[in-house]
Amino acid sequence: MLRVLAIRLKFWGVRGSIPCPGPDTVKFGGNTSCLEIRFGAEDRLIIIDAGTGIRELAGYMIENDLPKGPIKTEIFITHTHWDHIMGFPFFTPIFIPNTELRVFGPVTYEDDTLDKIVGGQLTYRYFPVSMSELSSKIEYFNIKEGSRDLGDGIWLTTKYLNHPILVLGYRFEYKGKVLCTAYDTEPFRNVFDVSPDSPNYDEEVFREGEKAAKEENDKVLRFVKGADILVHDSQYTHKEYISSRLGWGHTSFEQAVKTAYKAGVKKLLLFHHDPLRTDRELEFIEKKIRESVAGKTDMEISIAREGMVVEV
Repeated sequence: MLRVLAIRLKFWGVRGSIPCPGPDTVKFGGNTSCLEIRFGAEDRLIIIDAGTGIRELAGYMIENDLPKGPIKTEIFITHTHWDHIMGFPFFTPIFIPNTELRVFGPVTYEDDTLDKIVGGQLTYRYFPVSMSELSSKIEYFNIKEGSRDLGDGIWLTTKYLNHPILVLGYRFEYKGKVLCTAYDTEPFRNVFDVSPDSPNYDEEVFREGEKAAKEENDKVLRFVKGADILVHDSQYTHKEYISSRLGWGHTSFEQAVKTAYKAGVKKLLLFHHDPLRTDRELEFIEKKIRESVAGKTDMEISIAREGMVVEV
């Protein structure tokens, strides 16, 4: 009996911060964040993030999707840091007549709307083509936490994560299968955690801070609970994170595994690699992580790489 796949995920960009092409990043890839998600036999396409990986996705779409008719799709931006939007001007379908594109995402500063932040890259000071010259139809939607019906049986839930600006995690549910993204983020922590010897220490405030951090971390666990696929931030090792990266908005490999394990995730894909992380280092980390959980869980763990396809 032929198995009907509900969700197919392909990575076109897996790096964080800045593109890093070169001989040390060939295996895992050097492009920044871009995920292609296809749903069901209808092949409904949704794109997560418009990092530099979206340029190669565009080429694939021109060859495979455009012959079937005008491109109509959605891009969900996790947040507007540049590594997650910088590929947008190179997304070829925006230059093609009859393309219809809807762009969704959170905006931290209300004065800067999504169209100004993402589409504003297409101005002459940055790029040789301006937004007014595009042949496509593009609409922008500022979204917050909540749930919505995307049609075709796809249900989307969004969750604020922990990053220096507003970031949304995305949970897609379709035909009993669940795909979640949780990046760029780090665990919520007590911002009032100071030494009892400090003049700023207040025991009651400290307890409230502990409670608030736990509540937010519990919300994230519920958000990714039971996911068939979880794409989770893992930019740092635990040693790197503790030594100098607290508050930067990214998670360690070790913490990502703990979160996924607690939430009963089936497949964990570690994502948003530091631009300084070489192929050799990522291979070593992947090997060590798998060894550390062997015999303890059935959860599949892989480090995401460009071109990787995961299906459920």
